[in-house]
Amino acid sequence: MIKLIATDLDGTLLDDEKRLPAEVFGLIEKLCGKGILFAPASGRQYANLKALFAPVWDKLVFVCENGALVKYRGETLYLDPVPDGCIGGALKEIRSVDGLFPMLCGETCAYIENDEEPFRTFAYASYTNCERVERLENVIGREKICKIAVYDALPAAEHCLRVLPSRLPPLRTAISGPDWCDVSAPTADKGGAIGFIRRYFSLKREECAAFGDHMNDYEMLLACGFSYVTENAYPPLKTLIPNVIPSNNEKGVLQKIGQLMEEA
Repeated sequence: MIKLIATDLDGTLLDDEKRLPAEVFGLIEKLCGKGILFAPASGRQYANLKALFAPVWDKLVFVCENGALVKYRGETLYLDPVPDGCIGGALKEIRSVDGLFPMLCGETCAYIENDEEPFRTFAYASYTNCERVERLENVIGREKICKIAVYDALPAAEHCLRVLPSRLPPLRTAISGPDWCDVSAPTADKGGAIGFIRRYFSLKREECAAFGDHMNDYEMLLACGFSYVTENAYPPLKTLIPNVIPSNNEKGVLQKIGQLMEEA
């Protein structure tokens, strides 16, 4: 029996207009009634996720910042931050590459130092708590940094993902969307967060289902016994995870969850 459903948001549960299906709140209530945990798993920050799921937020376990942070009923259960000693050097390397714009994603707030568009608009769209600072180095030590999100003016898979890993060997660099890469602690990913949740709630792998659309979802999909990718997913991920459901615009995740509930 499925006891945990984890799903990515952008490109997976949300449609191309970044809209959450209205019927998801009723579905979450039904899942809760059956004792099934629902876990939004996203690169977004906790404040943004809590606002997005406001009617049911206290029923959810949130996988935030691409797995670096897990929150449940307002409590931080798990945090795998970027070591403070690595942040300054990483920022220097990121700034040295034309077209890359870094932001520091703290446990409670995100920080930017650039006002260029469309970076600024994208940053505020995904980070409800976002602060403009003169220089990102001034934030180090203020709070734990979950990750360094990097906006790429060029396609991220062909640009920053090819450039940054060799420049940032102590850290993990992963593509998180067409225009974004995330730089995080080497052990921070959605799969690690799901592994923690499984241990915390005493869940078996075969009791967990996951949905995703991009490579930052891959470890999460492996951590669950039932894994699905949307039709619109990044092609290399569809090769690795061949269980394809209808696209995000067709509400494929909701369709599959309905099927899983019928089979339970």
